[in-house]
Amino acid sequence: MREKAFQDYYPDQLSHCYGCGRLNERGLHIQSYWDGEESVCRFRPEAYYTAIPGYVYGGLIASLVDCHCTGTASAASYRAEGREMGTEPPLRFVTASLHVDYLRPTPLGVELEVRASVTEIKGRKVTMYATLSADRIVCAKAQVV
Repeated sequence: MREKAFQDYYPDQLSHCYGCGRLNERGLHIQSYWDGEESVCRFRPEAYYTAIPGYVYGGLIASLVDCHCTGTASAASYRAEGREMGTEPPLRFVTASLHVDYLRPTPLGVELEVRASVTEIKGRKVTMYATLSADRIVCAKAQVV
């Protein structure tokens, strides 16, 4: 039996997001987990996510970071409140700011890894730093609120 992802705890009415909604038939269905104090998401993009031959479209990179970080904000807020994920009322977040720096082209054909660490929780505002890597090489970094 696999560990439940952050997104598995979202109530049905909040599970339709294109990036992370388990009920979105055409969505990406990303899954995020704790790895110590960081969160991690792994995703292998299909060839149709092409920017130029052999490389990932930048919009997908932003989407992966965005949805991974909203899930991390939820999980981190449950932790900060000392609550189990999935308890009422549900804690869900939307992005207020997403700043992505593309450091190098991201190759297709390999698993991508998004990692996020929470830098601040202040009420309903969660600030994070995230990276997206391919073959352990950081291809993008982001600041997310």
